[in-house]
Amino acid sequence: MAADSETGDLVKEVMSNSNGSLPIAKTLSKEELWRIEHEKLHAKHKGHEAMHMEMVLILFSTLVVAQILLVKWKKHYYKSFQAVTLVGMWWIPLYFNIKLKFWRMLSAWVLFSVLTGFIVFKSTRKPLTPTTPRLVYKWFLLIHKATYALGIVGYMVVCLTMLGINLMFAIKPDTAMEFGVTVLFYGLYFGVLGRDFAEICADNIASKLGYSSKDGLPSRSLEINICAVCGQELVLQQDDDDDGPEKNYKLSCGHLFHEFCIRGWCIVGKKQTCPYCKEKVDLKRMFHNPWERPHVLFGQLLDWIRYLVVWQPIIIVVVQIIIYVLGLE
Repeated sequence: MAADSETGDLVKEVMSNSNGSLPIAKTLSKEELWRIEHEKLHAKHKGHEAMHMEMVLILFSTLVVAQILLVKWKKHYYKSFQAVTLVGMWWIPLYFNIKLKFWRMLSAWVLFSVLTGFIVFKSTRKPLTPTTPRLVYKWFLLIHKATYALGIVGYMVVCLTMLGINLMFAIKPDTAMEFGVTVLFYGLYFGVLGRDFAEICADNIASKLGYSSKDGLPSRSLEINICAVCGQELVLQQDDDDDGPEKNYKLSCGHLFHEFCIRGWCIVGKKQTCPYCKEKVDLKRMFHNPWERPHVLFGQLLDWIRYLVVWQPIIIVVVQIIIYVLGLE
């Protein structure tokens, strides 16, 4: 009992030396410590196979029910679903960072929150300054590209580590894998947060400009030389003239926008409709360059990651409560 209660980092094993005179102490490696703990765990749960099967069934049943409820909630009450999800995405990782003392992640979280908070503050001011829409879309487009790059780098490091490439540079597998997973998580997590805040800012800006409305018809009529996303004047060009200060893009509905604005509206703001008339945007036609389409796929991946970061921990907690109430261990 005394040996089992010891929690020190160094575990000593008494053994005899070669001539059998005096016992010597041997420090066990991490692998040996893990093997001992694994054997204890197996011994503790031996003969509880039926109980474990019940726990697995409870887990899968809860996952299925939770998925159905989340889909229904998102479909019928999207605003509340988005608000709760954003709060969870923002604060749940903060709790674990403080608890586990992940100071690097905490520093990145604070920096992102301060800068993004300033951008959100600018987008909610009345009256809206002319430079605010461009500032908002530039910031969130930068976040999108940066997190996209981090995600690619982290994924490549993980794959190369699994292939053993790290050994060519004398890097330990644990170190390389930890770096890859950390960078990948940074890219996915801040990418999700950036898209959620960008959607909120895009809605605020569009409603303040008056060219777009969440509930019905816009309050202002769109002139032919005005971009409904940023509210700034368009420099109308001839069909074959691409030498203007900024390219314009015409949607299938006939409305014209700055190319930068409409790309930010669709990729960053998660909008797939015309900002003015709400006609669906053909993303395949807009992003004819194959190198640009991965940005759209990355955005769809981030929407799926949101479920894992926010709702998966909550579901696990619910499963643990059910298991505790039923007296399972």
